[in-house]
Amino acid sequence: MITLKSKREIQLMRQAGKITAAARALAGAMVAPGVTTREIDKEVCRFIRSKGAEPSFLGYNGYPASVCISVNDEVIHGIPGRRVLREGDIVSVDVGAFKDGYHGDCAGTYPCGEISEEARRLIDVTRESFFEGLKYAREGYRLPDLSGAIQHYVEARGFSVVRDYVGHGIGTRMHEAPEIPNYVEPKAGRPRFLRGMTIAVEPMVNAGGFDVCVMSDGWTVKTADGRLSAHYENSILITDGEPELLTDPEAE
Repeated sequence: MITLKSKREIQLMRQAGKITAAARALAGAMVAPGVTTREIDKEVCRFIRSKGAEPSFLGYNGYPASVCISVNDEVIHGIPGRRVLREGDIVSVDVGAFKDGYHGDCAGTYPCGEISEEARRLIDVTRESFFEGLKYAREGYRLPDLSGAIQHYVEARGFSVVRDYVGHGIGTRMHEAPEIPNYVEPKAGRPRFLRGMTIAVEPMVNAGGFDVCVMSDGWTVKTADGRLSAHYENSILITDGEPELLTDPEAE
């Protein structure tokens, strides 16, 4: 069931979102050759807790870390560890913070030093596709309007949208209704956006085909063809006017 948030709940979600956006900025700033993914995870965990919040992902369905860090052909859910980042990598970080009963959730993909032109274009198109979809995250539009805008933008530029994983509602639980595909999926229905809805929109875009596979750790998702992947996400509030980014990158 889709829940509409009260003024009090929205204010609490703004607080969680602000912490989450700052945690994403911290993780992105740490991406550099020679840094391990575990070092990023440790610092982000420390930061979130310093703000009186808890990492949303730590222990979620058994997930063993505070941040999902996915490198190159890893799409999502990469587990931080001893991996050392290298020049030319692209690094997706997905973070969540839980404060006073509410979650924030956001992600971004960052260059590690100098990267290829294809990698840069992939990162840019992924981020831009989010903002194409955001145009339809407002009253009067329906889910396929948003999903179709993202899909069209990505595919018109020669990339593909991951089908196996989607965005979601967000609030007291990390994943709430409705599911938010980044492509037109008839099974997702046509729910109308209403003020007070809070959703996490997160394009996952591959340089090659959209097929993915899960690694033996049970978490890390990679592109099936070994091509690069990028990820961009923000938590959004539907208002009676322009949508509000609860994890506003401009406020980082």
